[in-house]
Amino acid sequence: MLTPVAVLAAVSFLAADASLPLARDGKSAYTIVLPDQATAVEKTAAGELQSHLRAVTGATLPIRGETEVRGDAKAIFIGATARLKQILPRLDVQSLGYDGIVIHSAGDQLLLTGRPAHGVLYAVYTFLEDTVGCRWWTAEESFMPKRATLEVGPLDVCYASPLRYREVFYRGAFDGAFAARLRLDGHHHRIAPESGGAQRFAGFVHTFYPLLPPAEYFAPHPEWYAQVKGRRTADHAQLCLTNEEMRRQLVRNARELLRRQPEAGLISISQNDWQGRCECKACKAIEEQEGSPAGLLLRFVNAVAADLEEEFPRVLVETLAYQYTRQPPKFVRPRRNVVVRLCSIECSFAEPLSGPQNEPFRSDIEGWSRIAPQLFVWDYVTNFSDYLSPHPNLRALAPNVRFFADHKVIGLFEQGDAGSTVGDFVRLRAWLLAHLLWNPRQDEQALAREFLAGYYGAAAPYLQRYLDAMEDAAARSGIYLKCFMSDTGGWLGLDELNQATRLFDAAARAVAGDAVLSARVRRERLPLDHVWLERYYALSRSARLQRKEFLGPKDPRAAAEEFIRLCNAYKSPQYREGKPLAEYAESLPRRFREPAALPAPWKNLKDDDYLDFQDNQFRLHKPGQCAAIVRDPSASDGYAARMPGDHFEWAVSLPLSNDIAYGNPWHCYVAVRCEAKASSGPALTLGIYDTAAKKSVANRKLSVEETAGTAYHYVDLGVHALKPEMYVWVAPPKRPGEVTAVYVDRVLLIREKR
Repeated sequence: MLTPVAVLAAVSFLAADASLPLARDGKSAYTIVLPDQATAVEKTAAGELQSHLRAVTGATLPIRGETEVRGDAKAIFIGATARLKQILPRLDVQSLGYDGIVIHSAGDQLLLTGRPAHGVLYAVYTFLEDTVGCRWWTAEESFMPKRATLEVGPLDVCYASPLRYREVFYRGAFDGAFAARLRLDGHHHRIAPESGGAQRFAGFVHTFYPLLPPAEYFAPHPEWYAQVKGRRTADHAQLCLTNEEMRRQLVRNARELLRRQPEAGLISISQNDWQGRCECKACKAIEEQEGSPAGLLLRFVNAVAADLEEEFPRVLVETLAYQYTRQPPKFVRPRRNVVVRLCSIECSFAEPLSGPQNEPFRSDIEGWSRIAPQLFVWDYVTNFSDYLSPHPNLRALAPNVRFFADHKVIGLFEQGDAGSTVGDFVRLRAWLLAHLLWNPRQDEQALAREFLAGYYGAAAPYLQRYLDAMEDAAARSGIYLKCFMSDTGGWLGLDELNQATRLFDAAARAVAGDAVLSARVRRERLPLDHVWLERYYALSRSARLQRKEFLGPKDPRAAAEEFIRLCNAYKSPQYREGKPLAEYAESLPRRFREPAALPAPWKNLKDDDYLDFQDNQFRLHKPGQCAAIVRDPSASDGYAARMPGDHFEWAVSLPLSNDIAYGNPWHCYVAVRCEAKASSGPALTLGIYDTAAKKSVANRKLSVEETAGTAYHYVDLGVHALKPEMYVWVAPPKRPGEVTAVYVDRVLLIREKR
């Protein structure tokens, strides 16, 4: 694909003339001119230009066919008009690069055109944005400058983005009109055909089992599926990529899929979203020869691509370089119609790819860029474990986009908070990324300042300081910021949260007289509110122990109810990937109950001498299935975590937060009981696990005789130097029909006297 510089060199334009008076005092002498046989996209471009110029100037420029307009008329020519060929006879729009645009003024005329199918529309949007000053902040919110007199030019622009596939995976960006205006064209953007459509996949990703469903094929052909630990399986496994019969059937099914989706320009032939690759002798031999499992996968995909090319010569066959296939192979090379999409899921997103934390991924992309003729990247710009908390990766976005473009990446999928409407400045991120994907060389700081000022008004300086404070906090901590982070305690401390609260208070005061801006600022505050609520007990204890100010909510239950009300008002569907907000709406307010009395042995302890963790601070594995919070009159505060006795998962746990300087040492007690039909035998296990050292710190096994009944038993797990990377856990015995349930009331940490 031609780079922007190469395109400019390939087309020798006439020098642009003087400025064009498109409107004076709300009136215009100009006409918008279309080819007599205009395409649907050219008609859309003309309509968009007309409506936006009317919104800006008050003047309605008529739209006419070229034969209706004199050659010397004051006109804006849209698309492949004869006038374009007269003024720029050497211009070949097919040489512009994918989605390339031309904006050129000559005399009293302006030319807006580009390569089909999107180029002419993108030329109009680029002109409206860069020259006229129109801004589309979201699908519903925009800014149109009011300029009754509008002069433009001279103009001479020729540009094509180095990225031919541009997708920003945020909920608001799925709107087709908004996506087109931001020059996005990815699979999930709902762009109408008259706006050029989007680049569609047949099977977007992880297609091995969709193409060869185990329910249909495994029983008659187990040899088609991976051999794992000596047996063929379709249980969270892959395909046997050396099986030729399997490949032929997959190709037949892929052909049928493409026939049903003639609009698709790409098809995904890619591994399932888990491990379980084939360990048979033939597959392992190729992996060893290539030095990477990617070698086996790529040989398979190349063969599929060769077969599909016969019937679908213009369809690209995409596969993943993902997790175990991320490292490039030694020998095999992607075929000319194969796209490799490299996935950055293991990276740290608090620093750019050029940083030391990301050296392994950087090495892999450098390797792929040397061998892949068409390289895509699946980049992760959200926190799947917690859509609702701050995610300080803004400073890494632009350097990473530029890094990708510099390493021959031509397609970029930026996976953002598609499941949430109230995440961490999701509107800013969608807008910023869209602009960077169109032109990676733009100044990201200037873009961010422009959005903040345009969208939040007088609150912008305080919001910029807030965003900077979050980024600074992550940088100081040295956190390895993954796209799965369940706790902000590793990088965001009490001091930073107090500072952030003051900044949002100031932002709210700055726009207090404007209902629209106030609502926008209030919505962006929700991630900060969420941190205070998620870590309320730990932060309040930390403030107490450290004698520091606590600016969290004075009434946390009321704050939790308000938080959920606002999330529902903004129709945010999820709080983390795959988890509905309704689930969180039920559990969050329950966290804030009146504290329970201490048991008799410790009733005279001072506040600083103990930490009491109730069930509402526990982490549950598979809520509703493996564990649940239930009413229990025997529990200290009337509630407990209940686990059925038919499994042995560590389904109730208490992560020890970063917020508390635990010090040395603490005596750990866990209040448990069981209900059982059996009169003896194992009832439950519990302990403390160190995730950093990957070992148990404490472990106890208790019998039915020790724990049965309605009374809770305080189990002594010993005295330990506790650390934030540890957690306390409890598990049932997997005795269905014998142990009915295991209950956990609280965890008590008693400070040992020195």
